[in-house]
Amino acid sequence: MRRKFDVTTEQPETAIEALSRKSGLSRQRIKDAMNKGACWWTLKGKQVRLRRATKELKVGTRLQLYYDESVLDRKPEAATLIADKSRYSIWFKPHGLLAQGSQWGDHCSLLRCVELELKRPCFLIHRLDADAAGLMLIAHDPKAAGALSQCFAGRTMTKHYLARVTGVIEVQDQLIDTPIDGKAAISRASTLSTDKTTETSLLQINIETGRKHQIRKHLESIGHPIVGDRLYGKPAKAPLQLLAVSVEFDCPLSRQRLKLELPEPLSSLDPT
Repeated sequence: MRRKFDVTTEQPETAIEALSRKSGLSRQRIKDAMNKGACWWTLKGKQVRLRRATKELKVGTRLQLYYDESVLDRKPEAATLIADKSRYSIWFKPHGLLAQGSQWGDHCSLLRCVELELKRPCFLIHRLDADAAGLMLIAHDPKAAGALSQCFAGRTMTKHYLARVTGVIEVQDQLIDTPIDGKAAISRASTLSTDKTTETSLLQINIETGRKHQIRKHLESIGHPIVGDRLYGKPAKAPLQLLAVSVEFDCPLSRQRLKLELPEPLSSLDPT
């Protein structure tokens, strides 16, 4: 069950003292929740996470604890570092790992995992569905984040995905341009292989726009939802069979043309 605790200190005390008094939770539970990013406070006019339980607070300090045991008890699969470019890094995000956290915690997010592993500031450049897996870039300074974000937003990146879909389909560079949420959306699909035993097909998908759930919605719209898509198809034992395998772009930092790819065996989807 989700519970939110809102505390304003009436005397100088530590964060854990204030939250323990208000919530009735054990100190160990509170420490764990704070470490996993479920506690927020206002710092220099901004709402930010407070992780240090022993932080001394002034009178009138407001704390908010978003407590959900089901979220806090999750143990995500670890991300894999593909390459470290100093000002940004390239990672393999596994199925189930969020791109960034929510108010209920961030320990199940790529952003936090990278921050802990590299011990550097981390900035999200783009998103990938939690259910999907694949290549993601994380920036390590604000200017790099802004420059790389513009590449994603400005349609100057070529993004390639693999998707195993239900049914046998033979297409080459098929345009799918059904609008999503009233906005233009462009995907192109090509068949790489078919499997008549499982009645599935492996497609390469290139996208020119980045609408929410674009590939999932577009493939469902042509009658071939992705295997394991619990939202637009049917749930399966396998996770969502959607994989971001490469991006190609003119890097605004190095001024070079880059193609970043997942290595084997991370870059393949097996027949289900």
